[in-house]
Amino acid sequence: MAKRPDTAGVLAPPPLLALAAIVFGLLLDGLFPAYVLTVLLPRGEHRLVGAVLLVAALGIAIPGLLAFRRAGTAPEPWKPATTLVTDGIFRFIRNPMYVALILGVAGIAVLTASDWMLVMCIPLAFTLHVGVVKREERYLEAKFGAAYRRYCECVPRYGWPF
Repeated sequence: MAKRPDTAGVLAPPPLLALAAIVFGLLLDGLFPAYVLTVLLPRGEHRLVGAVLLVAALGIAIPGLLAFRRAGTAPEPWKPATTLVTDGIFRFIRNPMYVALILGVAGIAVLTASDWMLVMCIPLAFTLHVGVVKREERYLEAKFGAAYRRYCECVPRYGWPF
């Protein structure tokens, strides 16, 4: 019997999923321009809102990445997890990097007034949830058992309590 690989078996690397959302959004902007963001946020306010979203994304992602590095485990979900990280930002949110990734794409979309890129955040979030997060959760529960289940009971998946 073949040994099962020690990975979560994610659908694709999350940064590639985000890149696909950006590219597809820009392509749709070129084909079907909507100009909603430029109407809702005239005179360049979209740049300020986009920059705030990008700073928020970095403010969530960097502490998550540093917590993984301190724990000595890979942050990439396609690599084996060697430690269950529950400190730092992971005390408040189980998936800070994915929340940051969506905020980052939304920030780029608003910054560039790309309506369709902002819309692409919805399928990106769904794909991350089903194709990455749910697979990671099964993997981490199988690997870390009761410790992971206790962690899940105390810390919300995306930072909000539902």
